[in-house]
Amino acid sequence: MNLHHLFADTGDRTVRYALSGAGGGFARTLLAQTRRLGRLVPAVLCDRDVDRLRTMLLDLGHDASELRVCGTADEVAAAAGEGCVVLVADGALLPAAPWDILVEATGSPADGYTMAREALTLGRHVAMVSKEVDSVAGLHLADLAKANGVVYTTADGDQPANLIALVTWAQLLGLDIVAIGKSSEYDLVLDPATGTVTQLDTTVPAPELAGLLTLGDDTRATLAARAAAVAALPVGATADYCEMAVVATNTGFRPDAERLHYPVARIAELADVYALREDGGLLHRPGAVDVFSALRLPEEASFAGGVFVVVRTTDPVTWETLRGKGHVVSRDGRYAAIYLPYHLMGVETPLSLLSAVLHRRPSGGTDPRAHAALAGRAQQDLPAGTVLTMGGHHHDVTGVQAVLLRDEDTPADVAPLYLAAHCTLARPVTAGELIGLADLADADADLLRAWTLGRSSRATVTGRVR
Repeated sequence: MNLHHLFADTGDRTVRYALSGAGGGFARTLLAQTRRLGRLVPAVLCDRDVDRLRTMLLDLGHDASELRVCGTADEVAAAAGEGCVVLVADGALLPAAPWDILVEATGSPADGYTMAREALTLGRHVAMVSKEVDSVAGLHLADLAKANGVVYTTADGDQPANLIALVTWAQLLGLDIVAIGKSSEYDLVLDPATGTVTQLDTTVPAPELAGLLTLGDDTRATLAARAAAVAALPVGATADYCEMAVVATNTGFRPDAERLHYPVARIAELADVYALREDGGLLHRPGAVDVFSALRLPEEASFAGGVFVVVRTTDPVTWETLRGKGHVVSRDGRYAAIYLPYHLMGVETPLSLLSAVLHRRPSGGTDPRAHAALAGRAQQDLPAGTVLTMGGHHHDVTGVQAVLLRDEDTPADVAPLYLAAHCTLARPVTAGELIGLADLADADADLLRAWTLGRSSRATVTGRVR
């Protein structure tokens, strides 16, 4: 499809956006790309470190005269009226400027929810980049958007929206989807010459891995051996679970296992790995959402945080033709993998912003439901009074293992992981136990209400993906 056709009938209207978490990495990619688009402009940018934000904008080519740091609503309104890009440290000042859509990218569950709720209540659209917010309050925010006649959407360029796009493309074509997912953030790069494997900036010995570059006759046995060979490297970033929770909500695909499978797999193996168990693969049932660790050699291309779908090959002749053209088809010819090996962050987000504002059309699911819940299990005994600190690049919660629960396996009193983040435990929680709502002494009242209302209004219904 020629994407120019999508916006050919929208005239020359300029779309203005607000951006929270504007000093972060995602925000920079969006702000940099916005400089190349005449019809999309930043109106007001919020970050706690305004000086850092201003320095970044100057580095991106903004003139100092067009940037205005403001500390009150009146200052914001005046600066916006003069055509300045407004910079604020307090998210409560965002509504004082005129804009069409909020891009929420703080990663803060409570702050992000407050800003998104305010925007929707005021009749402004929201593009949610903070998956932490969406995993707790996304269903309620979708209800608020509907009630106020605006759009609440995931953002193109981030993996949840990219995967939703690929899934819905496959569904529109009538493909029989068995599994969907993404790669973990960093590839496993094997150097056969040294017998080591590198993940980002960590290199560990893995001499056995060179002998495991093909699946052999027993796919599951090979995957288990690979996992053992790279056991010194971390597996299962909390961010991955959170993103797949957003995807489950928007598509109806659900985890095959609460810790996900995380196979160490090469791109060409995805169709064999994500086959049903009776066909030699990992899956106990179709309709799965999962994450894999991409294994490659140094000279091979990265999967780069990309996304995939695995489908059944209902016409063997068609897919043997496609195998000949280089497509990934399982060895037995029953499954095929289709993938997009990229993750461009804010570079692609303008598509979602223009679509939401100009067409009132979201990039996310059309009917989000409580198909799965992102929760947490205690990794060790946690005494009463423990603060469940959230931090690090992947927003891990200290002492807690992220898990993704299918709706039928989700206790009514479970605490969503990012409601529990930063809370104090009211009672001891033993190792392996799910964190429950009653365990939290000081849960954010607004987030708790959003979680409860969203889950009750959008419980799963019949017709789920199978």
